[in-house]
Amino acid sequence: MVQSTAEEAQDFDPFKIERPDPILFRYYVFASLLSGPLFPLVLAPLWFRYLTLRYKFDESGVSMRWGILFRREVTLTYRRIQDIHLTRNILQRWMGLAKISLQTASGNNQAEMTIEGVLEAEELRDFLYSQMRGAKNELTSGDAAARDAMQSESQSKEARVTQALEDIRTALQTLVQQRSGE
Repeated sequence: MVQSTAEEAQDFDPFKIERPDPILFRYYVFASLLSGPLFPLVLAPLWFRYLTLRYKFDESGVSMRWGILFRREVTLTYRRIQDIHLTRNILQRWMGLAKISLQTASGNNQAEMTIEGVLEAEELRDFLYSQMRGAKNELTSGDAAARDAMQSESQSKEARVTQALEDIRTALQTLVQQRSGE
């Protein structure tokens, strides 16, 4: 029985994604074969990357880690994500894979994080977009406190300016009365 895309979107849970799909390693093998006689040298680092690649999606952001000798870990909060790109080459389309590149405002022209090996790439992209937009629209308690402090400071300044203007008006009225009495 074939599920509709709406049902698939409801069944999709990004919080369960921890490892890339095994199809990703097959993609790495095919891509390495394109290097010809350098096949073993190209495949070895990709094999280690596949073995150690881990993802973690939670309410605050996404993290990715990989590596054996040189362990790398990248963590992005949804608030920092500026742009999301989904790309597929011919081989990835044939295998049902895609790369999701997450960019931040770091000034770097390369993606901060590239998620690969996820079969539900469109659903994951949509989830990331919704989280990114939600994070940008909501205020944290610290942001709300800062906003309230700025508003009270602004109101305080307005009250001082209003009082100063009223003092000037009173002084001018007194001067006008003194001159007209002369």
